[in-house]
Amino acid sequence: MSTVVLSQVQADPRRFLKALASQEALLAIAVIVLAVAVGLYNPRFLATRNLSDVLLGNAYIAVAAVGMSMVIVSGNIDISVGSLIGVLATLSGTLAVNGAPIIVAWLAPLVAGILVMAFQGAIIAYLRIPAIVVTLGMLSILKGGLISVTGGKWITDLPDGFHLADTELFGIVPMPVFLMIVATILAALWMRYSAPGRAIYAVGGNAEAARLCGISQPRTIVMVFALHGLFAGMAALLYATQLRVIQSTVPPNLELTIITASVVGGVSILGGVGTVIGSTLAAILIAEIASALVFIDVSPYWIRAVQGVLILVTVVADILRRRRMAGA
Repeated sequence: MSTVVLSQVQADPRRFLKALASQEALLAIAVIVLAVAVGLYNPRFLATRNLSDVLLGNAYIAVAAVGMSMVIVSGNIDISVGSLIGVLATLSGTLAVNGAPIIVAWLAPLVAGILVMAFQGAIIAYLRIPAIVVTLGMLSILKGGLISVTGGKWITDLPDGFHLADTELFGIVPMPVFLMIVATILAALWMRYSAPGRAIYAVGGNAEAARLCGISQPRTIVMVFALHGLFAGMAALLYATQLRVIQSTVPPNLELTIITASVVGGVSILGGVGTVIGSTLAAILIAEIASALVFIDVSPYWIRAVQGVLILVTVVADILRRRRMAGA
C-alpha cells in the first residue's frame, strides 16, 4: 500500500501538495498537533476519558454544523439553530417523561426541525427576505417562547431507554460518534455527486447562472433549510440524551459555535464553496481547544475570543483567495 501511495506522489507531486494544503488536511493536522503539544505539557490531556469526552460531548455540534454548512454554501445563514436545538431537546425530553413511546420522543425533534426550518426557508426563498433577518426573528420567537412556556425548569426522571447518546453500536462505537461520522460522510457524498447537492453549490456560487441552467433557487433554498432542520433535530436528540436531566433553556452561544465550525471548516461565508468534512473537523478542533485551555490553566472563557479570531482569519483568507482568483 505504501508503495502505491509513494508512486502516486512521485507521479503527481502537485496533486499531493494541493491535497495536503486543503482545509480538511490542515484541520486534521491541527487536531493532531494540538493534542500532542498539550499532551506534552499535561499528559492528562491525552487520557482516554478526556479525549472521549471531547468527542462525545461535542458530536452534536458537529452534526448541526453539517446542516449549517449546507445553508452557508447556498449563500444563506441561520442564527436560530441554537434556539431551535434547545426547543427540540425540550420537546423530546417532555414527550419521554410524559409516557410517549421512546421512538416517538426520538423522531419528534427530527420532524419538528424539518418543519420549522422548511418554513423559514420558504419565507426566505419566496418572500425574498434576507436569511439573517428571518432567522433572527425565529431566534427570538423560539428563545422567548421556550422560557415563557417552561420557565427554564429541569426535565428529570427520563426513562432509561431514552438515552440514545449512551448506547454503543456493536458495543464498541458510541452512538454520537457513529452518527457524526455517518452524517458527515453521507452529506459529503450527496453534496458532491447528486444533482440536488450540486445545485446548492450552483445557487450559492451564482444564483443567476444557476437559474439559466434550469435550477430553481427557491426550491433549492427550501430543500437545504429542510435538510438543515433534519441535522438540527439529530443534534438536539444527541444533546437531550447525553445527560440524565435536560434544562429547558437555549444552550448559550451554541449558534456561534456551530457557525464557527462551518466557516473555519472551509465553507465560504459568501456561499458556493466548502465541504461538510471540514466543518466536522473544525467542530472537533474547537472542542479540543476548549478542553486544552483547561489543561494549560487558561480560563475556558477565552474560547469565545478564540472563536472570534478563527472566524476573522478564515473569512479574511477566503476573501483574499477570491480576489486572487478573480485577478488571475
